[in-house]
Parts: sequence; structure tokens; C-alpha cells
Amino acid sequence: MTDAAPDFDSMFADLCTQVGFCLHEKGQKKVIAALPKGLDAAVRAVFAAEGVDEPNAPGDLKRAVRDCIKAHVGAPRPGA
Repeated sequence: MTDAAPDFDSMFADLCTQVGFCLHEKGQKKVIAALPKGLDAAVRAVFAAEGVDEPNAPGDLKRAVRDCIKAHVGAPRPGA
């Protein structure tokens, strides 16, 4: 069984067009680096890269970012 690498370009394009978070290259690298820690860590990295106060962001927006990332990378397991 082989693990196909996620299509990060597609993920970031969808984050931009569907959710409105168009991350710069440095922000994208931070999100990719956060993925092994889980979806919640990746979501926090997206908000941090955009300068959004994640704890006070609307739940619908957090869910939209999480769902977009999950659609492209699945549900990474911490430590996996």
C-alpha cells in the first residue's frame, strides 16, 4: 500500500477560492509543517498565517477551513 502525497497546490487553491484564505508561500509552509500534528494544528496555522485571531473566529469559518484541508489530506494522525 502506498501513501500518495496530498496535492497541496490544489488544497491552497481551494482554501483561497472557497474559504477566502489565500496564503503566501511562507504561510503555506507553516500549514504543511503543522499537518503531522493533526487537522486542528493545521487550521490554527492557516489562521495564524492570515493574522486572524483563531480563538475568536466564527465556528463556521473554522469548520470550513478544517473541511477544506481534510478533503485534500484526509485526517492525519498525530505522530503518524
